[in-house]
Amino acid sequence: MSDILLVHGSCHGAWCWRDLIPELTALGHSPRAIDLPSHGADQTPVNDVTLDSYANAVLAACTPDTVVLSHSMGGFVISAAAQKDPDAMARLIYLCAYVAAPGLTLADMRKQAPSQPLMPAVRMREDGKSFTLDPTMTEGLFYNDCPEGVADFANPLLCAQAVAPTTKALPDTARADAKPRSYIRCMNDQTIPPAYQVTMTKDWPSADVYEMSTGHSPFFAAPKGLAQIIDTILKR
Repeated sequence: MSDILLVHGSCHGAWCWRDLIPELTALGHSPRAIDLPSHGADQTPVNDVTLDSYANAVLAACTPDTVVLSHSMGGFVISAAAQKDPDAMARLIYLCAYVAAPGLTLADMRKQAPSQPLMPAVRMREDGKSFTLDPTMTEGLFYNDCPEGVADFANPLLCAQAVAPTTKALPDTARADAKPRSYIRCMNDQTIPPAYQVTMTKDWPSADVYEMSTGHSPFFAAPKGLAQIIDTILKR
């Protein structure tokens, strides 16, 4: 049995793990999810959010035995947390997520990808400090292969995303990179191009890289299959 901390991505919250948690529990694990600052039930003003506050929220929820699984933007967050205190968690699992690279912001990494599918949906607020997403575009971006009703469930829960955490680089990622870690690529991803997921992990040992044929939200599209891959990682 493993203690698994689930960390969501941009504009999402702990609610996105709704279908994965029971599947992991059925396999004998103890999954739990957090809301990062200003997401979900967390009341932090969105303009107060920083990459450090995200990382601190992850660290506050960890024990040295915790396996931290992140999605999308959350990958950058758990890299920051592990770089800050690598002894705070046992393992990192990146689910179609950004793996922080030294000297690059998340915005820089997004620009390195062969395309930027998310950007047409971004609606920047007037102060330029946060953005929301066009709700008419989120199904195609995030939930293209999910069961009927998932987009209707998710859209009202999507929140504003702070810009500040995406514009701060980690000067060094060596301590995070040295942690035991695995990556799950989603090969029909309509948000983070699969080719860029391959680029981010091209130097990783093949035994630490897994693939799913899903879009960007396998926790909705294939929660049982995702849970089985996580279970396989942890048993290895």
